[in-house]
Amino acid sequence: MSTIAWSWTYFWTVVLCDAYLVDILRVPLRYISMFLNTLTPKFYVALTGTSSLISGLILIFEWWYFRKYGTSFIEQVSVSHLRPLLGGVDNSSPTNSNSSNGDADSNRQSVSECKVWRNPLNLFRGAEYNRYTWVTGREPLTYYDMNLSAQDHQTFFTCDSDHLRPADAIMQKAWRERNPQARISAAHESLELEDCATASILLAEEEATTIVEAEKLFKQALKTGEGCYRRSQQLQHHGAQYEAQHRRDTNVLVYIKRRLAMCSRKLGRTREAVKMLRDLMKEFPLLSMFNIHENLLESLLELQNYADVQAVLAKYDDISLPKSATICYTAALLKARAVSDKFSPEAASRRGLSTAEMNAVEAIHRAVEFNPHVPKYLLEMKSLILPPEHILKRGDSEAIAYAFFHLQHWKRVEGALNLLHCTWEGTFRMIPYPLEKGHLFYPYPICTETADRELLPMFHEVSVYPKKELPFFILFTAGLCSFTAMLALLTHQFPELMGVFAKAVSLLGLLCSALFWPCTCSVLVGC
Repeated sequence: MSTIAWSWTYFWTVVLCDAYLVDILRVPLRYISMFLNTLTPKFYVALTGTSSLISGLILIFEWWYFRKYGTSFIEQVSVSHLRPLLGGVDNSSPTNSNSSNGDADSNRQSVSECKVWRNPLNLFRGAEYNRYTWVTGREPLTYYDMNLSAQDHQTFFTCDSDHLRPADAIMQKAWRERNPQARISAAHESLELEDCATASILLAEEEATTIVEAEKLFKQALKTGEGCYRRSQQLQHHGAQYEAQHRRDTNVLVYIKRRLAMCSRKLGRTREAVKMLRDLMKEFPLLSMFNIHENLLESLLELQNYADVQAVLAKYDDISLPKSATICYTAALLKARAVSDKFSPEAASRRGLSTAEMNAVEAIHRAVEFNPHVPKYLLEMKSLILPPEHILKRGDSEAIAYAFFHLQHWKRVEGALNLLHCTWEGTFRMIPYPLEKGHLFYPYPICTETADRELLPMFHEVSVYPKKELPFFILFTAGLCSFTAMLALLTHQFPELMGVFAKAVSLLGLLCSALFWPCTCSVLVGC
């Protein structure tokens, strides 16, 4: 009985409130109706047209921002600025504190996943990168990439005892200089005091305009570097200072010898380059961080010495060692070489794949899963640019660096690119979505796009995998723009009819607001 009584009370309260509001709003509604009657069809055309124009401009800006930065501008502003103002984040809450710690941990994990590596086949700045700039007027290297190189040089070519020798002290400052001319001038000043291996390295890298000039300077650096290495080797156990100096001299010597081998490779003396790289790997077997085997693989492929390539892969394509595009795609190339000259997709669809063909396809799928950006460069579906000095494994930068040097090797193997073209897209049917776990490798990192945008120049369109779905606000503004444009068109074609429709919708909206407001208030009071 109490429920029935409460229901009747609620019903009559709502009716009386509605009647009271209608009586109160009778005069304002009359004025609003008179105002709407004074509006001409041209006003509605202008209104809908302006709305369509504004929403179209917002759509264009949102799309440009998404293509450049990979996120929605409205969403980013809402999350970064409006949400804290509206009380979306409570620092006093332990739950939010734990979640913020979790976000920080995930950010640190993301950074560790996106470790940037030195490109083993990086070009010479003076003889190659600068010549590209002179011809095209474009900068092939980003500030972020060059800054990473400066950090590498300070790590490998300096030590705490450099202040004891004037030439090394000058070079210690030179590696920190941002201005290339200041670095070159400091290197010349260091050489005027005494023979300095690192000064010759800097001049070979940045001042030499040809590979021949760079090779001469590296040979000069080699003579000085070997003397420093022998002296520090005898004193390395006399204290921590001598040990650090020996480690620096070792890094300098390895760097010089590898760059000399690369000069020989670029000048067509490939067998000499192979011998130098093999000797370097035997002399310093523990310095795997330089990835000298990737230089060796490229030189052996140029000689078409596939047996030795397979021997190198057998040593380095191991489950305990970090993979690279060079390792995975070279293994796929060797497997494809055995069947690619006779491979036909029509014949394979009729009779099925043979064991050798299945092995080749699986090797291609493995390589594509590791780095899905490479096939478009090998198949020349995307234009190549000069590779950066640093690469992100499994990223677009690594794909560019690999394809830049290895495209010719794929072209040399008859039918290899045809086999790649027929099979590489099948990889994506095997990889789980949304990539919560990998098929053959660990899940694909989500931070590659951001790192590649820092490493690659602005004029290059960064390849993104997996493709990001369009943000909600782009879809919303696209729908809003289309809807207002349609209204503008209809208002222009049928001004009288659309004017009546607009007045009816406005009055209906006001009446609905007036009717539903008491219901809302009574419900809130009842609660």
